Amino acid sequence: MGHVLISAAHKSSGKTMVTTGLVRALALRGRTVATFKKGPDYIDPKWLGEAAGRPCYNLDFHTQSDDEIKALFATHASRADITIIEGNKGLHDGVDVEGSNSNAALAKMLNAPVILVVDASGITRGIAPLLKGYEVFDTSITIAGVILNKVMGPRHEEKLIAAVERYTNIPVLGSIRRNAKLGVDERHIGLIPSNEHPAARARIDTLAEEIAAQVDLDRIEAIAAQVPTPIPAPQSDAPLARPDVRIAVAKDPAFGFYYADDLDALKKSGAQLVYFNALNDVYLPTCDGLFLGGGFPETQMKKLEANKTLRARIKAAIEAGLPTYAECGGLMYLSRSISWHEDTHQMVGVIPADSTMHARPQGRGYVHLRPTDAHPWNGTDNACTFEGDYIPAHEFHHSRLENIDADLTFAFEVLRGQGVDGHHDGIVMHNMVAGYAHLRSTSRCRWAEAFTAFVRQKKQQRGRAASPAQIAG
Repeated sequence: MGHVLISAAHKSSGKTMVTTGLVRALALRGRTVATFKKGPDYIDPKWLGEAAGRPCYNLDFHTQSDDEIKALFATHASRADITIIEGNKGLHDGVDVEGSNSNAALAKMLNAPVILVVDASGITRGIAPLLKGYEVFDTSITIAGVILNKVMGPRHEEKLIAAVERYTNIPVLGSIRRNAKLGVDERHIGLIPSNEHPAARARIDTLAEEIAAQVDLDRIEAIAAQVPTPIPAPQSDAPLARPDVRIAVAKDPAFGFYYADDLDALKKSGAQLVYFNALNDVYLPTCDGLFLGGGFPETQMKKLEANKTLRARIKAAIEAGLPTYAECGGLMYLSRSISWHEDTHQMVGVIPADSTMHARPQGRGYVHLRPTDAHPWNGTDNACTFEGDYIPAHEFHHSRLENIDADLTFAFEVLRGQGVDGHHDGIVMHNMVAGYAHLRSTSRCRWAEAFTAFVRQKKQQRGRAASPAQIAG
């Protein structure tokens, strides 16, 4: 077992597609591949998870402690033959000028050799000082190799390799020719997610084929094997909580932004997760609670509107008291309507506001939240408690709620970030919390435990009465 971190000189270097192809190529070799993505990202992990055939986990300095990052990494990396970590942006990029939250810092923490993906467009001999800079900037990092990407042809490749070999000590592990088939279209917040891409599996297999032909997989495996994966701490012998509540989770081309460890945390808290498709299903599954994650409802708004039966049933269920948690795209779906590119489509209508898409982000980056007294989960045994002065979360949305009811109640005060109105987030109605912030279930915010406990509490209170989800159906 071993691991490597794939990074780049800067964002948009083709790193995600190269990493996805590498993961799939290794999997096709018969390797069990564990994947991780640095930072608060949902889209890249979907591609990596699809390529590996198992969930991809996020490692994020903002929401996790160092010990949590190490423990999560050790747990899942120890179950694989090789582990691939994909960085975000460039190797040394980050909000801290000292680099404490950079990809390089993560590589040091996990003792991970770094492989750089370099976009070679429009550069030849100039690649040498670029790589030399990375080589000497922080010598505590092992830059184990470089993969040249978007190479124009044989002559271009020859010049690049000659410069790298002449002026640096970094081995060239691969040279990938420019090829339109190796890209994935982007839109307002990044790559099209694999759950929306009409031919995601075919594209991943194409990437794997090209990577296998143009990258030295043997050398990458050898580099990874030089650094043994850490041994995870002994696990508690206590059994997981027996599932005693059912939480319906929307999972389809409109809704797919879920952290794998958050779903794990819901299960560990005693929730059985039952998935449904908001585009096609006309009934909610039999459930005690509802979780609507983020995604791109604006790209599916015509189909969401067309499913009038499910929209009506969700509205009736929430208004009848079904415990519900919605993030970002889920919030938009529960509003009255979504407007984008001059088109407007009706949504569920629980929230007295309209979602309007804008060309520029309306909220982007890390946020700090403080629960208010109105937060409904605070009344449970596993209240939405947190360590420190705030709950760390993140947001990235091009929509904004407009025509908002002035008398709304909120679950969070926004200390940093935008949320719903720049000061508040997490609209509270009935037994619902719906906001723009994406929470992460960690020691600083055990939201999965708190929500599951809230769902359980409401189930116990209704006794033998049917769930609001079934009453609405």
